[in-house]
Amino acid sequence: MGWAQRLMPRSIAAQIMSLVALSELIGIMLAAVTLIFLFDSPSINDTQKFLAGRVAELTQLLRSTHTPAEVDGLLAAARRGGLDVRRVALSELVPRAAGETRPFSMRAFRQLAAEPGIELLEDVRHPTGSSSQVIVKLDDGQALMADVRVEDGFWPFLLRPAAAMLIIVLISMLLLSVYAVRWVIAPLAEVANAATSFGRSPRATEVLRRRGPLEIAQVADALNDMRTRIRALLDDRTRMLAAISHDLRTPLTRLRLRAERVADETLRTAMLGDIVKVTRMINETLEYLREDARSEAVSRIDLPSFLQTICSDFADTGHAVSYAGPMRLPYFCRPRALSRAVTNIVENAVKHGSTVMVALRLTELDHIEIEVIDDGPGIPPALRDKVFEPFFKADSARQDSGGFGLGLSIAQDIAKRHGGSIELKPREPSGLRVSMLLPPEPVSG
Repeated sequence: MGWAQRLMPRSIAAQIMSLVALSELIGIMLAAVTLIFLFDSPSINDTQKFLAGRVAELTQLLRSTHTPAEVDGLLAAARRGGLDVRRVALSELVPRAAGETRPFSMRAFRQLAAEPGIELLEDVRHPTGSSSQVIVKLDDGQALMADVRVEDGFWPFLLRPAAAMLIIVLISMLLLSVYAVRWVIAPLAEVANAATSFGRSPRATEVLRRRGPLEIAQVADALNDMRTRIRALLDDRTRMLAAISHDLRTPLTRLRLRAERVADETLRTAMLGDIVKVTRMINETLEYLREDARSEAVSRIDLPSFLQTICSDFADTGHAVSYAGPMRLPYFCRPRALSRAVTNIVENAVKHGSTVMVALRLTELDHIEIEVIDDGPGIPPALRDKVFEPFFKADSARQDSGGFGLGLSIAQDIAKRHGGSIELKPREPSGLRVSMLLPPEPVSG
């Protein structure tokens, strides 16, 4: 842990308050330094000295002229030279308001007062003049008013002390806010990503780093501890399933051998049928609960050939299952798991329909859609979400065909572990469309 982390408060609230206070402090310091170097910089001072010199020179020339035409000529020449000046009566001047500031330094103009014959009037202003006016007293109750703005446009606004300080403070706070987001939010994002990854693969071995504020570090510790405990539970479940599989299959084998010796053919057939059903139920339940199938490695397959093989397997057993789609489409997936999912969907379709089509197509954003279409009785809309629940069978809509209600549950679980989803849609005039939507690449976990 570095010295910055040791000095940083542990709680999120304290860190945010500290970063805000630090940003304000740094902003004020930067503003102060900028004001010192900006408003007393050589370029600004040189410009103001130049303007002060021109005002002093013009004042001396005006005092040496005697006719109104000469005065007007001097003022016109000064305006053509870029100096905004005019002559006003002393009686028109009003006192400056208390606390009124100028957007420039008066240092160069105050030096005018040291020159002979120059009287700078700082405490008064002309009502129609700008805030950048400088007034020098002339003879005969007159005064020279000069607008000494450096230039027009947006830059003079930035040179105003209040505006400059505000902008500097805002910029410094913005920069430190970016750092605050990285310091406080980055660990939160890491925790969120770890939680998402853990949800997809509880057996993932990576450990979440303990960093960031105290609350986030505590969440990381809790997630790591939960992952360890859940991994232990999964290991226990795997061992338990292996034991159950062995303990149940052994007596079922003995029952099968004894049933085959029954002389009554009708009774023997019924007993063997019940044994087959129990065996299938055990196998499907164990398949649904198995965790090792979920850790299958990702490999590249040709998806059309993959689906055509599944269709051929069903066609070989007498079912009317066909394929429609592109003839070549490389795809990265977990082949055994995906085969299990598609097989379950097709198996469910051939139980309830006479013809089944497996369609493959690319959707927007290059997603893969595998659609299994049958001409069976379909499923009512109210039951389309429930059929994904383990051991649920929509017998009221589709006749009982000996299944145990795990096929679609397993298929949906496999689709989710690929980062996809399954949706049931009606087929007109009758039947069901089971759409499996998969991302361009399967998610990790």
